[in-house]
Amino acid sequence: MKPSRQQEHWGSRVGVVIAVAGGAVGLGNFLRFPGQVVSYGGGAFMIPYLLSFLFIAIPLASSEWALGRRGGRLGYHSPFGIYYAVGNKSRFWGLCGGLSGLTPLVISMYYIIVEAWCLLYALQYLGGLLDHCGLGFSLLNEVKPGLLLDSSSEYGSLFESFTGMNADGSLFKNAVSPLAVVTLVCAAANFYLIYRGVSKGIERFSKIVAPLVLICSFVVIARILTLGNPTGTPGQSLIDGLGFMWNPTREIVLESGEIVRSSVFDSLSNPEVWLAATAQLFFTVSICLGATCSYASYVKPNEDVALSSVTATVANEFCEVVLGGLMAIPPAVMFLGIQAADKFGSTFSLGFIVLPNVFGQMPAGQFFGFLFFTLLFCAAITSSMSIIQPTLALFQDALRISRTVCVLLVSLVVLSGTAFVCWFTKDLAALDAFDFWLANFAPFLGGVFQTILIVRVWKLSNLQKEWDSGAIVKLPRFFGPIIKYVSLPYLAAIFAFWCYKNLKGRVLDVAENDVAQYSLIFIAALAVGLLALSWIVIERWKKEERLK
Repeated sequence: MKPSRQQEHWGSRVGVVIAVAGGAVGLGNFLRFPGQVVSYGGGAFMIPYLLSFLFIAIPLASSEWALGRRGGRLGYHSPFGIYYAVGNKSRFWGLCGGLSGLTPLVISMYYIIVEAWCLLYALQYLGGLLDHCGLGFSLLNEVKPGLLLDSSSEYGSLFESFTGMNADGSLFKNAVSPLAVVTLVCAAANFYLIYRGVSKGIERFSKIVAPLVLICSFVVIARILTLGNPTGTPGQSLIDGLGFMWNPTREIVLESGEIVRSSVFDSLSNPEVWLAATAQLFFTVSICLGATCSYASYVKPNEDVALSSVTATVANEFCEVVLGGLMAIPPAVMFLGIQAADKFGSTFSLGFIVLPNVFGQMPAGQFFGFLFFTLLFCAAITSSMSIIQPTLALFQDALRISRTVCVLLVSLVVLSGTAFVCWFTKDLAALDAFDFWLANFAPFLGGVFQTILIVRVWKLSNLQKEWDSGAIVKLPRFFGPIIKYVSLPYLAAIFAFWCYKNLKGRVLDVAENDVAQYSLIFIAALAVGLLALSWIVIERWKKEERLK
């Protein structure tokens, strides 16, 4: 029995490619990817990353497009409904689909907050630019318009202060917190665009924002490429910055001050590196997160999915490796040196502490800082829409209520998690817990189950037919066997090896951290709610089918 509601579709083939690529291109490309490269050995990280791109990202993204369009043809637009329909209307696969909606739901809860950080920094830089005209303003306490501070420690202190890293609940101590206000603005913008629908809201907005992101990216990169050696210090040129990203070995400064060269084998023998590299592609290409599957379900029945999927995936990787990599890592090395790379820290440290420090030393840095964080915000809002859409589609498939009521319900659920993260801000413990378990760990489980659904239940023959239907350029026949004989074992092996080597340590860390425990309880409660909702709706569908 199909859900009884009016069908929505994308306005054009170009529109859906832009929307899907725009949904995938976000903070994962411009912040998370450079942060992962720095954290996991520079060029050594790129080896498992490129292997995962070839054997995981391209095949699974193509299969997810086909899976989504098939579900949309049957009248389902959420992973829950699509899994149920394609999985021979099995309760098991319906429940798996319902549980798969947990990943984009939880990611959206903290993604909106990071999106607000980007907008706040962009506005702060804008205040510094307008200060030259006598119209300057500052949204950050005790900071002059712009972001020109005296030392890297001051940039770190500023980030800790405005994000509330010093104490839980610090964002709610003041009557009006700038970050809280900007977060609500970002949430309102997301839900308004989602309310407008896939064609009038998401697609139309993506067509406007995508060129803006590219223009800002190329302007910032042009500035970086013309810097030469800005400090005049040996080892701090553009080539050194590119070498840090692509050389599989690099120099590391030990606590004793001794400089040693890292080992490629040490990096590649660490399952955490393989997990991080593959999870980065899950996150940035938006595969096995529900977003691509849901977006593809709105493709018209005879529209191409083969060429569109490859185009969207390659466009995303260009933005990540070429644009994101060039904008973050080389300038950090050029101004701070390779030896400081080990102090760049996490993704957030690189994006909100190291790079503002770099812009502070760069000629016309206020302007380029404004462009950088503007493109981050624009890219982020297209991504946050894409990960909210699957939850909205789930509510529509399950409850059969108007889009307005669905948007209201989803906004309440998402904002409850956003408030949770905004309260437990000390050391960003809640955000880190949400990010690891839902952006790194869960996609592997989702990827394994989705791949099993495609190759064992739906069958490769049906997958190939879906690829060929309406295809402008047909995908090679070996794509299906690659998914079955390479992608699935590859995923399972990495996940099993990581669990064997690292899961016990992660569990012990959770046992010692109260906020991590609260976060997992919160996630578990959401999972139970999704499973209960899925079960109720599946039983209703079964009853309707029997009556029919």
